[in-house]
Amino acid sequence: MTHHKTAVIDIGSNSARLVIFEQSSQFGYRLICEQKSKVRIGEGAYNNNGNLQPIGINRAFNTLQAFQNTIKQYNTTKTICVATSALRDAPNRDEFISMIKSKLGLEIVVISGLQEAIYGGIAASNLLPPCDECISIDIGGGSSDLALIRDGIVVETFSLDIGTVRIKELFFDKSIKLEQARVYIKNIVNTLPQSFSASIAVGIGGTARTIASAIMKKNDYAPNKLHGFHFELKDNIKYLQSIAISSMEDLNPHEIKIDRHDTIREGTIIFLEIVSKIKAKEVITSGVGVREGVYLSHLLKSNDSQFPKNINPSVENILDRFDAKGQNAYLNRLVIATKLFNTLQKKLNIDDSYLFELDIALRLSNIGQNLTIYKSAKHSAYIALHELNYGFTHSQMVLISILLESNSRAKINKDSYIKYKKLLPKKEVLKLYSFIYSLALSISIYVKRDGVEFELSDGTLGIISKESLYLLKEAICEVKTPKGITIKI
Repeated sequence: MTHHKTAVIDIGSNSARLVIFEQSSQFGYRLICEQKSKVRIGEGAYNNNGNLQPIGINRAFNTLQAFQNTIKQYNTTKTICVATSALRDAPNRDEFISMIKSKLGLEIVVISGLQEAIYGGIAASNLLPPCDECISIDIGGGSSDLALIRDGIVVETFSLDIGTVRIKELFFDKSIKLEQARVYIKNIVNTLPQSFSASIAVGIGGTARTIASAIMKKNDYAPNKLHGFHFELKDNIKYLQSIAISSMEDLNPHEIKIDRHDTIREGTIIFLEIVSKIKAKEVITSGVGVREGVYLSHLLKSNDSQFPKNINPSVENILDRFDAKGQNAYLNRLVIATKLFNTLQKKLNIDDSYLFELDIALRLSNIGQNLTIYKSAKHSAYIALHELNYGFTHSQMVLISILLESNSRAKINKDSYIKYKKLLPKKEVLKLYSFIYSLALSISIYVKRDGVEFELSDGTLGIISKESLYLLKEAICEVKTPKGITIKI
């Protein structure tokens, strides 16, 4: 199919962002461009009855002009531009929108806080690991927008008129006492309906990402990926409270990025009040938000803004780009691996906790060969680690990468294991799954799925086939077998 490219521009109170997505199949897509500018279109507005001021208008115009140039370079087929609280609160917004349309040919759609919450919820429910119930919290410059998500569906939304830039201008810029800002925020947060209660909060937006990044650095966390990172509030609450009460000069030791110093205290106070109100215990960090929600609402228009079950957009896109052998080769590997697992499970007492990861590794096992056959397993592992962005926990992503790197020898990379040990199953379990993956991979090269059977007796795994297994015998010599298992052909 033609690789359609869609540009989405999000004009927030704090930043303006451009993202370009490339669709590779019906449900496969990837992000191919991302640009950001700290526009602060709402600067000075909250002290001027909400009216946009010349300084913010000029920055926004220059940024949107640059975005348009980028969009032309990428030859996109569609551009969608949305604006949030700074524009919807501005009495002079129509003048700005008309000027942009006249000079740049760009249509700006101003969305409500509730629509903003819906888009954030759509992104979180589709692109984060599934959970039974959670609440997405998108803290922006002018508003904080929440979506209650149950079983992957956005069931309720709410928008609060508190955001980092708004609180900064109303309180911090005027040196008003911190406690007054906190009381103001708490009173607004208390308007949340009682239905907004969940143990899992999904953090969307710059404040959530900045907090998560700081916690990751503080704990020397690997992998270095924000999307899908989770943390327990009880373990980090004192640290977050210390950020909220810090002076600007005291933020450096907190591992806070310099470009966030002027709004992170405001954002952290808002965040703490909201998670306390909804009784959250755990936070999952989202690297996606309104922009992805806007895109998915168009991509999945005929599917009620949801990917079909068992469809993962990252896997689909990786296969679209890198899998030359396709579905038949995967099914061959899967059937052989399933037979092997069933043979070993009862005797070796293996649980099926990691069958999902084994399945995905089998699906992706050929992707590195599309780059080069030399060290193809390393290429496969690298692609999985860096491109399985959506719908996977970090533990799942790392395990899949480790399996891919073990290739047909079942040899676990020692450095990778040490680096990600906290995210991986026990080494004995990892070795068994690696063995199943690697042996299935080796056998599938020489034998069709219907032409092989297994039996296990007294620690000897017999491979039975009417087909010639001459070359397989040599290949199997390199497979690292678990302790107590020998292979017989």
